[in-house]
Amino acid sequence: MTRTDLGGGPALGAADPGPAPVRARGDRTPAPSSPGRTGAPISRSVLLWLPVAVGILVASLLVSLTIGPAQITVAEIAGSAWHHVLSWLHGLGLGVDVPPNPLTQIRDGIVWAGRAPRLATGAFVGAGLALCGGVMQAITRNPLADPYLLGVSSGAALGAVAVLLLGLGVALPVAAFGGALLALGATLALAGIGGALTPNRTILAGIAVAQACSALVSFTIFASARGDAYREIINWLMGSLAGRTWASVTIAGIATVLIGFIVLGFGRTLDAFAFGDAAAASLGVHVTRTRWVLLTLTALLTGALVSVSGAIGFVGLVLPHVVRLLIGGRHLRLLPVAAFGGATFLIWADTAARTVFAPQEVPVGILTAAIGAPVFAWLLVRSRRAA
Repeated sequence: MTRTDLGGGPALGAADPGPAPVRARGDRTPAPSSPGRTGAPISRSVLLWLPVAVGILVASLLVSLTIGPAQITVAEIAGSAWHHVLSWLHGLGLGVDVPPNPLTQIRDGIVWAGRAPRLATGAFVGAGLALCGGVMQAITRNPLADPYLLGVSSGAALGAVAVLLLGLGVALPVAAFGGALLALGATLALAGIGGALTPNRTILAGIAVAQACSALVSFTIFASARGDAYREIINWLMGSLAGRTWASVTIAGIATVLIGFIVLGFGRTLDAFAFGDAAAASLGVHVTRTRWVLLTLTALLTGALVSVSGAIGFVGLVLPHVVRLLIGGRHLRLLPVAAFGGATFLIWADTAARTVFAPQEVPVGILTAAIGAPVFAWLLVRSRRAA
Protein backbone atom coordinates (compact mmCIF):
# COMPACT_ATOMS: atom_id res chain seq x y z
CA MET A 1 0.00 0.00 0.00
CA THR A 2 1.48 3.33 -1.04
CA ARG A 3 1.58 6.54 0.89
CA THR A 4 -1.07 7.98 -1.37
CA ASP A 5 -3.28 4.99 -0.66
CA LEU A 6 -3.07 5.82 2.99
CA GLY A 7 -4.18 9.36 2.48
CA GLY A 8 -1.09 11.16 3.55
CA GLY A 9 0.48 11.73 0.18
CA PRO A 10 -0.19 14.08 -2.66
CA ALA A 11 -3.17 13.83 -4.94
CA LEU A 12 -3.04 12.14 -8.31
CA GLY A 13 -1.98 15.41 -9.86
CA ALA A 14 1.56 15.93 -8.61
CA ALA A 15 1.48 19.65 -9.39
CA ASP A 16 -1.58 20.24 -7.22
CA PRO A 17 -0.86 20.88 -3.58
CA GLY A 18 -4.34 19.88 -2.47
CA PRO A 19 -6.36 16.71 -2.74
CA ALA A 20 -7.25 17.34 -6.33
CA PRO A 21 -5.82 14.82 -8.73
CA VAL A 22 -6.47 17.09 -11.67
CA ARG A 23 -6.32 20.86 -11.88
CA ALA A 24 -8.14 23.11 -14.25
CA ARG A 25 -5.93 24.33 -17.06
CA GLY A 26 -4.32 27.53 -15.88
CA ASP A 27 -5.61 27.17 -12.34
CA ARG A 28 -3.33 28.87 -9.84
CA THR A 29 -4.62 27.89 -6.44
CA PRO A 30 -3.03 30.34 -4.03
CA ALA A 31 -1.59 29.60 -0.68
CA PRO A 32 -4.30 29.17 1.93
CA SER A 33 -5.59 32.29 3.57
CA SER A 34 -7.50 32.72 6.77
CA PRO A 35 -10.42 30.30 6.90
CA GLY A 36 -12.69 33.08 7.97
CA ARG A 37 -12.09 35.31 4.96
CA THR A 38 -14.12 35.26 1.78
CA GLY A 39 -12.48 36.50 -1.40
CA ALA A 40 -14.31 38.40 -4.15
CA PRO A 41 -12.87 36.27 -7.02
CA ILE A 42 -14.46 33.15 -5.50
CA SER A 43 -17.84 34.87 -5.30
CA ARG A 44 -17.63 35.93 -8.94
CA SER A 45 -16.69 32.41 -9.99
CA VAL A 46 -19.59 30.91 -8.07
CA LEU A 47 -21.97 33.40 -9.64
CA LEU A 48 -20.63 32.42 -13.06
CA TRP A 49 -20.86 28.66 -12.69
CA LEU A 50 -23.88 28.16 -10.47
CA PRO A 51 -26.51 29.45 -12.93
CA VAL A 52 -25.09 27.14 -15.59
CA ALA A 53 -25.18 24.14 -13.25
CA VAL A 54 -28.69 24.96 -12.02
CA GLY A 55 -29.97 25.44 -15.59
CA ILE A 56 -28.57 22.08 -16.71
CA LEU A 57 -30.12 20.38 -13.67
CA VAL A 58 -33.59 21.89 -14.23
CA ALA A 59 -33.52 21.03 -17.94
CA SER A 60 -32.43 17.48 -17.10
CA LEU A 61 -35.30 17.08 -14.64
CA LEU A 62 -37.90 18.29 -17.13
CA VAL A 63 -36.62 16.16 -20.01
CA SER A 64 -36.21 13.06 -17.84
CA LEU A 65 -39.82 13.36 -16.68
CA THR A 66 -40.93 12.92 -20.31
CA ILE A 67 -38.86 9.77 -20.94
CA GLY A 68 -40.57 6.43 -20.45
CA PRO A 69 -43.21 4.11 -21.92
CA ALA A 70 -45.95 6.75 -21.48
CA GLN A 71 -45.38 9.61 -23.93
CA ILE A 72 -45.71 12.89 -22.01
CA THR A 73 -44.50 16.29 -23.19
CA VAL A 74 -42.73 19.02 -21.26
CA ALA A 75 -45.71 21.35 -21.86
CA GLU A 76 -48.09 18.80 -20.32
CA ILE A 77 -45.82 18.41 -17.28
CA ALA A 78 -45.59 22.19 -16.84
CA GLY A 79 -49.37 22.54 -17.16
CA SER A 80 -49.96 19.74 -14.68
CA ALA A 81 -47.51 21.25 -12.20
CA TRP A 82 -49.27 24.62 -12.48
CA HIS A 83 -52.62 22.89 -11.97
CA HIS A 84 -51.39 21.24 -8.76
CA VAL A 85 -49.91 24.47 -7.42
CA LEU A 86 -53.14 26.41 -7.96
CA SER A 87 -55.17 23.51 -6.54
CA TRP A 88 -53.05 23.67 -3.41
CA LEU A 89 -53.54 27.43 -3.11
CA HIS A 90 -57.27 26.98 -3.68
CA GLY A 91 -57.31 24.41 -0.91
CA LEU A 92 -55.79 27.01 1.43
CA GLY A 93 -58.80 29.22 0.84
CA LEU A 94 -57.27 31.62 -1.68
CA GLY A 95 -59.61 32.72 -4.41
CA VAL A 96 -57.68 31.45 -7.44
CA ASP A 97 -59.02 29.85 -10.59
CA VAL A 98 -57.76 26.30 -11.12
CA PRO A 99 -57.22 25.35 -14.79
CA PRO A 100 -57.95 21.76 -15.88
CA ASN A 101 -55.13 19.25 -15.61
CA PRO A 102 -53.75 18.49 -19.10
CA LEU A 103 -52.91 14.96 -17.93
CA THR A 104 -55.40 12.20 -17.33
CA GLN A 105 -55.55 10.68 -13.87
CA ILE A 106 -53.38 7.72 -14.89
CA ARG A 107 -50.78 9.86 -16.67
CA ASP A 108 -50.78 12.31 -13.77
CA GLY A 109 -50.04 9.43 -11.41
CA ILE A 110 -47.22 8.22 -13.67
CA VAL A 111 -45.56 11.63 -13.45
CA TRP A 112 -46.18 12.76 -9.88
CA ALA A 113 -46.35 9.44 -8.04
CA GLY A 114 -43.79 7.52 -10.12
CA ARG A 115 -41.21 9.47 -12.08
CA ALA A 116 -41.03 12.74 -10.11
CA PRO A 117 -40.25 11.34 -6.63
CA ARG A 118 -37.79 8.91 -8.17
CA LEU A 119 -35.95 11.67 -10.05
CA ALA A 120 -36.02 14.05 -7.09
CA THR A 121 -34.61 11.36 -4.82
CA GLY A 122 -31.87 10.67 -7.36
CA ALA A 123 -31.05 14.37 -7.61
CA PHE A 124 -30.65 14.79 -3.86
CA VAL A 125 -28.68 11.53 -3.53
CA GLY A 126 -26.32 12.52 -6.35
CA ALA A 127 -25.82 15.99 -4.88
CA GLY A 128 -25.19 14.64 -1.40
CA LEU A 129 -22.73 11.98 -2.51
CA ALA A 130 -20.75 14.52 -4.54
CA LEU A 131 -20.64 16.88 -1.57
CA CYS A 132 -19.41 14.10 0.71
CA GLY A 133 -16.76 13.09 -1.80
CA GLY A 134 -15.40 16.61 -2.09
CA VAL A 135 -15.21 17.02 1.67
CA MET A 136 -13.69 13.58 2.27
CA GLN A 137 -10.97 14.12 -0.32
CA ALA A 138 -10.03 17.41 1.34
CA ILE A 139 -9.91 16.34 4.99
CA THR A 140 -8.14 13.03 4.27
CA ARG A 141 -5.94 14.45 1.49
CA ASN A 142 -6.67 11.24 -0.37
CA PRO A 143 -7.93 11.44 -3.98
CA LEU A 144 -9.49 7.99 -3.62
CA ALA A 145 -11.69 9.04 -0.71
CA ASP A 146 -15.42 8.82 -1.21
CA PRO A 147 -18.49 8.67 1.06
CA TYR A 148 -18.05 4.95 1.64
CA LEU A 149 -14.47 5.16 2.85
CA LEU A 150 -15.41 5.14 6.52
CA GLY A 151 -17.35 1.89 6.31
CA VAL A 152 -20.64 3.79 6.44
CA SER A 153 -22.01 2.09 3.34
CA SER A 154 -21.12 -1.38 4.57
CA GLY A 155 -22.70 -0.63 7.93
CA ALA A 156 -25.86 0.57 6.23
CA ALA A 157 -25.89 -2.56 4.09
CA LEU A 158 -25.60 -4.74 7.18
CA GLY A 159 -28.55 -3.01 8.81
CA ALA A 160 -30.63 -3.25 5.64
CA VAL A 161 -29.85 -6.93 5.09
CA ALA A 162 -30.83 -7.70 8.66
CA VAL A 163 -34.32 -6.19 8.39
CA LEU A 164 -34.90 -7.59 4.90
CA LEU A 165 -34.18 -11.11 6.10
CA LEU A 166 -36.51 -10.54 9.05
CA GLY A 167 -39.24 -9.41 6.66
CA LEU A 168 -39.31 -5.87 8.07
CA GLY A 169 -38.93 -3.96 4.80
CA VAL A 170 -40.84 -0.97 6.18
CA ALA A 171 -38.03 -0.40 8.68
CA LEU A 172 -35.30 -0.61 6.04
CA PRO A 173 -34.39 3.13 5.95
CA VAL A 174 -34.20 3.25 9.74
CA ALA A 175 -32.09 0.10 9.91
CA ALA A 176 -29.76 1.31 7.15
CA PHE A 177 -29.29 4.66 8.84
CA GLY A 178 -28.71 3.00 12.19
CA GLY A 179 -26.17 0.62 10.68
CA ALA A 180 -24.36 3.56 9.09
CA LEU A 181 -24.14 5.40 12.40
CA LEU A 182 -22.84 2.33 14.21
CA ALA A 183 -20.19 1.82 11.54
CA LEU A 184 -19.19 5.47 11.81
CA GLY A 185 -18.90 5.20 15.58
CA ALA A 186 -16.76 2.07 15.28
CA THR A 187 -14.50 3.74 12.71
CA LEU A 188 -13.96 6.92 14.69
CA ALA A 189 -13.47 5.02 17.94
CA LEU A 190 -10.94 2.69 16.34
CA ALA A 191 -9.11 5.60 14.68
CA GLY A 192 -8.98 7.59 17.90
CA ILE A 193 -7.53 4.83 20.10
CA GLY A 194 -4.23 5.94 21.53
CA GLY A 195 -3.77 9.10 19.51
CA ALA A 196 -5.15 11.93 17.43
CA LEU A 197 -7.61 11.43 14.60
CA THR A 198 -5.27 11.59 11.61
CA PRO A 199 -6.23 10.92 7.96
CA ASN A 200 -4.15 7.73 7.81
CA ARG A 201 -5.65 6.25 10.97
CA THR A 202 -9.17 7.21 9.91
CA ILE A 203 -8.83 5.59 6.50
CA LEU A 204 -7.31 2.40 7.86
CA ALA A 205 -9.98 2.17 10.53
CA GLY A 206 -12.67 2.73 7.89
CA ILE A 207 -11.24 -0.04 5.73
CA ALA A 208 -11.21 -2.44 8.69
CA VAL A 209 -14.81 -1.64 9.67
CA ALA A 210 -15.99 -1.87 6.05
CA GLN A 211 -14.38 -5.27 5.59
CA ALA A 212 -15.87 -6.56 8.83
CA CYS A 213 -19.36 -5.36 7.87
CA SER A 214 -19.00 -6.77 4.34
CA ALA A 215 -17.99 -10.13 5.75
CA LEU A 216 -21.04 -10.16 8.02
CA VAL A 217 -23.31 -9.19 5.10
CA SER A 218 -21.91 -11.95 2.89
CA PHE A 219 -22.20 -14.57 5.62
CA THR A 220 -25.76 -13.50 6.46
CA ILE A 221 -26.83 -13.70 2.82
CA PHE A 222 -25.09 -17.04 2.35
CA ALA A 223 -26.65 -18.53 5.47
CA SER A 224 -30.17 -17.12 5.38
CA ALA A 225 -31.34 -15.50 2.15
CA ARG A 226 -33.70 -17.44 -0.09
CA GLY A 227 -35.93 -16.62 -3.08
CA ASP A 228 -37.37 -13.09 -3.18
CA ALA A 229 -35.41 -11.97 -0.13
CA TYR A 230 -32.16 -12.82 -1.91
CA ARG A 231 -33.18 -10.85 -5.00
CA GLU A 232 -34.31 -7.87 -2.92
CA ILE A 233 -31.05 -7.80 -0.96
CA ILE A 234 -28.87 -7.99 -4.05
CA ASN A 235 -30.91 -5.25 -5.74
CA TRP A 236 -30.51 -2.98 -2.72
CA LEU A 237 -26.77 -3.66 -2.43
CA MET A 238 -26.30 -2.65 -6.06
CA GLY A 239 -28.15 0.64 -5.52
CA SER A 240 -31.58 1.38 -6.93
CA LEU A 241 -34.07 4.25 -7.04
CA ALA A 242 -37.03 2.12 -8.13
CA GLY A 243 -40.22 2.65 -6.18
CA ARG A 244 -39.02 5.73 -4.31
CA THR A 245 -41.73 7.95 -2.84
CA TRP A 246 -42.02 11.53 -1.64
CA ALA A 247 -41.02 10.27 1.81
CA SER A 248 -37.67 9.28 0.27
CA VAL A 249 -37.39 12.75 -1.27
CA THR A 250 -38.02 14.33 2.13
CA ILE A 251 -35.30 12.28 3.85
CA ALA A 252 -32.69 12.82 1.16
CA GLY A 253 -33.65 16.47 0.60
CA ILE A 254 -33.54 17.58 4.22
CA ALA A 255 -30.24 15.79 4.84
CA THR A 256 -28.57 17.14 1.70
CA VAL A 257 -29.73 20.74 2.04
CA LEU A 258 -29.13 21.04 5.78
CA ILE A 259 -25.72 19.37 5.92
CA GLY A 260 -24.75 20.86 2.57
CA PHE A 261 -25.15 24.42 3.87
CA ILE A 262 -23.22 23.57 7.03
CA VAL A 263 -20.37 22.05 5.03
CA LEU A 264 -20.23 25.08 2.74
CA GLY A 265 -19.50 27.14 5.83
CA PHE A 266 -16.23 25.19 6.09
CA GLY A 267 -15.16 26.08 2.54
CA ARG A 268 -12.09 28.12 3.51
CA THR A 269 -11.18 25.58 6.18
CA LEU A 270 -11.23 22.80 3.59
CA ASP A 271 -8.86 24.85 1.43
CA ALA A 272 -6.52 25.02 4.40
CA PHE A 273 -6.75 21.24 4.96
CA ALA A 274 -5.70 20.69 1.35
CA PHE A 275 -2.25 22.07 2.24
CA GLY A 276 -1.80 19.79 5.23
CA ASP A 277 -2.56 19.74 8.92
CA ALA A 278 0.38 21.97 9.82
CA ALA A 279 -0.74 24.67 7.39
CA ALA A 280 -4.31 24.46 8.62
CA ALA A 281 -3.20 24.69 12.26
CA SER A 282 -1.02 27.72 11.47
CA LEU A 283 -4.13 29.45 10.13
CA GLY A 284 -6.03 28.92 13.36
CA VAL A 285 -7.92 25.73 12.49
CA HIS A 286 -8.42 23.24 15.31
CA VAL A 287 -7.46 20.32 13.10
CA THR A 288 -8.62 17.30 15.12
CA ARG A 289 -11.90 18.83 16.27
CA THR A 290 -12.74 20.12 12.78
CA ARG A 291 -11.94 16.76 11.23
CA TRP A 292 -14.25 15.03 13.73
CA VAL A 293 -17.05 17.46 12.89
CA LEU A 294 -16.69 17.11 9.13
CA LEU A 295 -16.35 13.32 9.24
CA THR A 296 -19.46 13.09 11.37
CA LEU A 297 -21.45 15.37 9.06
CA THR A 298 -20.45 13.47 5.91
CA ALA A 299 -21.17 10.13 7.57
CA LEU A 300 -24.61 11.30 8.71
CA LEU A 301 -25.39 12.52 5.20
CA THR A 302 -24.10 9.30 3.64
CA GLY A 303 -26.18 7.22 6.03
CA ALA A 304 -29.33 9.17 5.16
CA LEU A 305 -28.66 8.83 1.43
CA VAL A 306 -27.80 5.14 1.55
CA SER A 307 -30.96 4.47 3.53
CA VAL A 308 -33.14 5.61 0.59
CA SER A 309 -31.06 4.52 -2.39
CA GLY A 310 -28.82 1.61 -1.42
CA ALA A 311 -25.11 1.61 -2.19
CA ILE A 312 -24.47 3.80 -5.27
CA GLY A 313 -20.76 4.08 -5.86
CA PHE A 314 -18.42 6.28 -7.92
CA VAL A 315 -20.60 9.44 -7.76
CA GLY A 316 -18.78 10.79 -4.71
CA LEU A 317 -15.43 9.59 -6.01
CA VAL A 318 -15.51 10.88 -9.59
CA LEU A 319 -17.72 14.00 -9.67
CA PRO A 320 -15.48 16.19 -7.44
CA HIS A 321 -12.48 15.33 -9.64
CA VAL A 322 -14.36 16.19 -12.85
CA VAL A 323 -15.60 19.51 -11.45
CA ARG A 324 -12.14 20.29 -10.04
CA LEU A 325 -10.77 19.75 -13.53
CA LEU A 326 -13.19 22.34 -14.91
CA ILE A 327 -13.17 25.09 -12.28
CA GLY A 328 -10.25 24.46 -9.94
CA GLY A 329 -10.00 23.29 -6.36
CA ARG A 330 -11.37 26.10 -4.17
CA HIS A 331 -14.12 24.50 -2.15
CA LEU A 332 -16.52 27.43 -2.02
CA ARG A 333 -17.05 27.00 -5.74
CA LEU A 334 -16.17 23.31 -6.04
CA LEU A 335 -18.74 21.97 -3.58
CA PRO A 336 -21.91 23.66 -4.90
CA VAL A 337 -21.04 22.98 -8.54
CA ALA A 338 -20.13 19.37 -7.73
CA ALA A 339 -23.47 18.99 -5.92
CA PHE A 340 -25.45 20.14 -8.95
CA GLY A 341 -23.23 18.03 -11.21
CA GLY A 342 -23.79 14.94 -9.05
CA ALA A 343 -27.55 15.53 -9.13
CA THR A 344 -27.58 15.83 -12.92
CA PHE A 345 -25.35 12.79 -13.37
CA LEU A 346 -27.52 10.53 -11.21
CA ILE A 347 -30.73 11.75 -12.89
CA TRP A 348 -29.45 10.65 -16.29
CA ALA A 349 -27.90 7.45 -14.96
CA ASP A 350 -31.22 6.45 -13.41
CA THR A 351 -33.13 7.43 -16.55
CA ALA A 352 -30.86 5.13 -18.54
CA ALA A 353 -31.21 2.39 -15.92
CA ARG A 354 -35.00 2.30 -16.25
CA THR A 355 -35.28 2.74 -20.02
CA VAL A 356 -32.31 1.31 -21.93
CA PHE A 357 -33.07 -2.33 -21.05
CA ALA A 358 -36.87 -1.92 -20.73
CA PRO A 359 -38.96 -3.74 -19.67
CA GLN A 360 -36.09 -4.92 -17.45
CA GLU A 361 -34.56 -2.37 -15.09
CA VAL A 362 -30.90 -2.28 -14.17
CA PRO A 363 -29.87 -1.14 -10.66
CA VAL A 364 -28.47 2.36 -11.11
CA GLY A 365 -25.38 1.46 -9.10
CA ILE A 366 -24.26 -0.81 -11.94
CA LEU A 367 -24.44 2.05 -14.44
CA THR A 368 -22.65 4.54 -12.19
CA ALA A 369 -19.83 2.02 -11.75
CA ALA A 370 -19.73 1.28 -15.49
CA ILE A 371 -19.47 5.00 -16.27
CA GLY A 372 -17.36 6.06 -13.31
CA ALA A 373 -14.60 3.46 -13.62
CA PRO A 374 -13.39 4.46 -17.12
CA VAL A 375 -13.81 8.17 -16.33
CA PHE A 376 -11.66 7.80 -13.24
CA ALA A 377 -9.09 5.79 -15.24
CA TRP A 378 -8.98 8.60 -17.80
CA LEU A 379 -8.48 11.18 -15.04
CA LEU A 380 -5.65 9.06 -13.63
CA VAL A 381 -3.89 8.80 -17.01
CA ARG A 382 -4.37 12.50 -17.67
CA SER A 383 -2.91 13.35 -14.28
CA ARG A 384 0.14 11.14 -14.94
CA ARG A 385 0.78 12.91 -18.22
CA ALA A 386 0.45 16.34 -16.63
CA ALA A 387 2.85 15.47 -13.80
